[in-house]
Amino acid sequence: MPSSGPVEAKRSPGERLGRCYRRPVTGTADPALLLSRRAQGATSSTIRDILVHASAPGVISLAGGIPAPSSFPMAELRAAALAALEGGTDAVQYGRTDGDPACRAALAGWTDAQVEPEDLVVTTGSQQGLDLVSRVLVDDGDPVVVGDPDYLGSLQALRSHGAQLTAIPVDGDGLRTDVLAERLAAGLRPKLAYVVTNFHNPTGATLSTERRVHLAELAERYGFVVVEDDPYGELWFDAPPPGPVGPGSEHVVRLRSVSKTVAPGLRLGWMAGPRWLLDAVIVAKQSSDLHTSSLSQGVVTALAQDPAWRAAHLDRSRALYRERRDGLVDALHQTFGDAAPFTVPGGGMFVWTRFEGFDATARLLDAVAAGVAYVPGSAFGVDAPDHSAMRLSFATASVDELHEAVRRLHAVVTA
Repeated sequence: MPSSGPVEAKRSPGERLGRCYRRPVTGTADPALLLSRRAQGATSSTIRDILVHASAPGVISLAGGIPAPSSFPMAELRAAALAALEGGTDAVQYGRTDGDPACRAALAGWTDAQVEPEDLVVTTGSQQGLDLVSRVLVDDGDPVVVGDPDYLGSLQALRSHGAQLTAIPVDGDGLRTDVLAERLAAGLRPKLAYVVTNFHNPTGATLSTERRVHLAELAERYGFVVVEDDPYGELWFDAPPPGPVGPGSEHVVRLRSVSKTVAPGLRLGWMAGPRWLLDAVIVAKQSSDLHTSSLSQGVVTALAQDPAWRAAHLDRSRALYRERRDGLVDALHQTFGDAAPFTVPGGGMFVWTRFEGFDATARLLDAVAAGVAYVPGSAFGVDAPDHSAMRLSFATASVDELHEAVRRLHAVVTA
């Protein structure tokens, strides 16, 4: 097992160098002094660090929010890749920054909201979409609304562009738009509000219909952009989630991806939004990666040509994750009873729970030593990290493994 623990304070280059970056660089100075101030202040992803420990032999991981390998449609991916390559050299050639027209047309039909292909940009995963939107909207010190707790990757991306995060509580119905309205009435003027609307990472909550309408109204009234991140919306178990926030609004951009529903290694996502924003995003993407992989676009285009397959694939994925959700929920109920309160998620990959008096951050390595890994809730906190909370992913473990993982977790929590 690696010697360094993920719950130890990971020193960024800036923390390691302290204030010495202000010294003039000489021929004998530490080369790391050449890093920009922004790079010196950057920190590693807590979850990425935890996954190193979670992959140790004998550890059942409830940590990574990654899809089940058994859900990957390997035969169809091989066929789609072959079809893309047999279609000519375009699949391995440079392409348009906004995406191949055939791929954009396919993704426009894939998107729940009715969008035209020209109102869509193909990105290298939805994480790049968030990075690009942040780059073109956020200046150093600009206030940006996020949930508390919220997706760690979004917090990293926004902070990397100098955003001043304004945390709004998240409950069982998603972002508290009533609290946001109070803050706006008191003078808050954010550039954007980031929200995972469906089966939120990390809490599993789904933003209610009423709050979606309210959020769109607030964006129009106060002139900020809503970034609706929706990687899990198609992985519903009991009923489809409500429609998107403010469809057709000039103040809403929606991020999507095939990472959770097809294969994350394709690194293909897309954003749909107003033309004024997409034009700026395209220019920013030109200097980032020129364009998203032509081969990945060809693969997704080939897959999208068979709607019946896609529907059947999603049904299989939903059934797999529903069974695993039920396994984790049953194990928590049977083992902890009321000592582990949580809301049963209607889709996605996560259960968010907490144990009063238990420090999930400090005890993570004890849990790993006992053979179970989770992500401490503090990793997702903004203003007041909750050290008694944890995010449990049911995506990659079997039902039997989930029951065993909860048994091991109980031994750590009650020790």
